[in-house]
Amino acid sequence: MSLNLGWWQNPWRLMLAVNAAVLVGVFLHKIALPPFVPYIHLLVDYHYGFTKRALIGAIVSLFTDKVPVWLVFALAGAVWLVTLGLFIRLFQRTFGFDDAHWPLFIFIAGSPFFLKNFMHTLGHFDIYGCALTIVLLLIPARSVVYVLVAALFSILLILIHHIFVLMYVPTIAAIVVLRFYLMQRVMPQNIAIGLMALAAVGILFLVAQFAGTVEVPYDAFIRHLQSRMADPSRTDLLQFGYIWYQPLSKEFADTWARMPSNILGVPVFALLIWLHAPLWRYFARLIGALANELHRRIVFAALIMISAGNFVMFVTVFDYSRWISNWAVCMFLMLHATRMLPASKDVPLIPSDDRKTTILGWIVTLIPRVGIVRPF
Repeated sequence: MSLNLGWWQNPWRLMLAVNAAVLVGVFLHKIALPPFVPYIHLLVDYHYGFTKRALIGAIVSLFTDKVPVWLVFALAGAVWLVTLGLFIRLFQRTFGFDDAHWPLFIFIAGSPFFLKNFMHTLGHFDIYGCALTIVLLLIPARSVVYVLVAALFSILLILIHHIFVLMYVPTIAAIVVLRFYLMQRVMPQNIAIGLMALAAVGILFLVAQFAGTVEVPYDAFIRHLQSRMADPSRTDLLQFGYIWYQPLSKEFADTWARMPSNILGVPVFALLIWLHAPLWRYFARLIGALANELHRRIVFAALIMISAGNFVMFVTVFDYSRWISNWAVCMFLMLHATRMLPASKDVPLIPSDDRKTTILGWIVTLIPRVGIVRPF
């Protein structure tokens, strides 16, 4: 009886168990769905020369000539587990796992924007951006090598999918500024290397966007993909092959054609963001407690830059639930980066005994995921 009473006196631990159960449910639901987009990405490689969105498929082709459907879930599940481990290590290093920090952990790790939605989008490549960004938060930032590692990560992400230039590269750039340029002595050489890295990433994006389209006829492309399938009869899984031929103008047109109906989801996204209000208030207190006014201004500017990148994605490609979810993940990671900066005072944590905060924590816990295009 006393054990049960202890659980209810500190319900945040119980929320953790419920989140784990929800994750299992999301996984079981996900593996029952056909992986249309994730599977075809494992088939596309550099067979016809440089091709956008082809790095993962090219790596897979080094190990197997025939790609089974189950590999989508095996590979994506392994990356998800690695990301979970990286995040736990990051949270432990930044905050710790004492009772006072459980509400913060629940609002981040248990958010429907984060691990639960990455489980729902299993096989999509968003999680690679999250994982590499967490690695940047974990490794030392003592020399210009850190800048070069960040540039390498950004290049890999753009080769995986060029939309990362808006999704996670701005967050990577912000973390480099916060962890290296603000904390180390800035020298002209370091600035020059940073600008050159930024230019290289930008040029690669333009090449991927405008020169990464497959040049061979569509039928020949599909036949090549079919030759790599373990079960060539599953032609239904090749229906999204057109995206390697679709120009940017067509993506704009499709997005704006869907806008009147999809924009109806914005109030739902706003509500989901509001449910994290205790977390956002804590983040605001962290920024306000920074010891240096310049640091505060740069953090604000970085948050605006990251949000602007997500807004551009929002009006360009219609996977709205994914963009909002990844924006929230970037905010979570920026919170960790901000916590690493020098502060002038201690910041009150999210209260664990506040009734409204606990209710919001339960709501966030019970929402299984956000989705890919429309909410839920």
